[in-house]
Formats: sequence, structure tokens, C-alpha cells
Amino acid sequence: MGMTPFDVLVDYERRSLTHVVGLPEQLNAPGLWRGVGYRIGARRLASAFDEVLEILPLPPVTAVPGAQPWMLGLANVRGNLLPIVDLKQFLEGERTVLHESQRILLVRQPGGDVAVLIDELYGQRSFTTPQQIDEEQVAAEHLAEGRYASFIDRAYRLDNHPWGVFSLDRLARTPEFRQAAA
Repeated sequence: MGMTPFDVLVDYERRSLTHVVGLPEQLNAPGLWRGVGYRIGARRLASAFDEVLEILPLPPVTAVPGAQPWMLGLANVRGNLLPIVDLKQFLEGERTVLHESQRILLVRQPGGDVAVLIDELYGQRSFTTPQQIDEEQVAAEHLAEGRYASFIDRAYRLDNHPWGVFSLDRLARTPEFRQAAA
């Protein structure tokens, strides 16, 4: 049974869309960087794919007496007890408001994985060198203020929003973050 030219085009479009990773003109773009995009408070951040082991809905959390306020507690993830950290509270001193669509990012940490709570997941984001913003713009956007300064080395502008590249790896090696129990 033959396909009409229209059927061929529909099939071609369907197959090509399943392979779209970035815009075609971005795939060979200068300095292409791709990562997982998410939001903490008012900031849009992105972390390298190899720093995020898994993205999961927030599981039930059991509080740990005497822990830091930003340590939400422990959660059972497939039989492993993982510490769940409120990243916003760790970085900004302000507790995240819990809601249904919340996600956790599983991060490898020396001595055992840890999960960090994020406000919203945006999925994959791609950035290119021409989208990178300079230090003055990063400062103007308040992206790397306070504790964020230790973890954001560069930022990009995409769809009129600044995005900070956040090092989860560096976070996981920070002594204060590692000593979650007070």
C-alpha cells in the first residue's frame, strides 16, 4: 500500500521530532553546553548531566532530630536511605514551599548519594557561547549572590532569562553541606 506525499511528510516529521535534542542550528554551534535546567526560588539554574544521577518526585521524608534546618530528613529511595536537602534553604536561608510537582535531583557525594530539592524542573537546556553573559550582567541579575557565588562560575541568557550554571559536584564536596547532621 503506497503512502501519499502528505503521509510521507507526516511520517518524516514524526520520526525527525523523536530525534530532536537541540535546535538543528545549535547542534554544531560554538561552545555548545547542555544540562538539566531547574528553578530554585527566583533563579533559573542548570547543572551538567553527569552531575545528576536521577530526577525523582519528592518521596515521603522522615525528619532527623537535631539536623540542620536545611536537612529535610531521610527518604527511602528503592531501599536506600538518602538525605534530602532543601537546596533553597541551604543557599538562601529560606525554606522551600512544598508542592505536588516538586522534584529532587540525586547527586553523587563521597560516602553516599544525596538528594536536593528543587522548586521546578525545566528539563534539558542547551546554551552556546554567544548566549554567555559577562560578570557584570551576572552581578546585575543577582545570580551569583551570597552562597550561590561558590557554585556558579558562568551564566547564559536564553529566552530573556538568565541561567546560572550550578556545580552540584562542588556543592557535594562542600564540608558544611556534607556535615548535614548538626
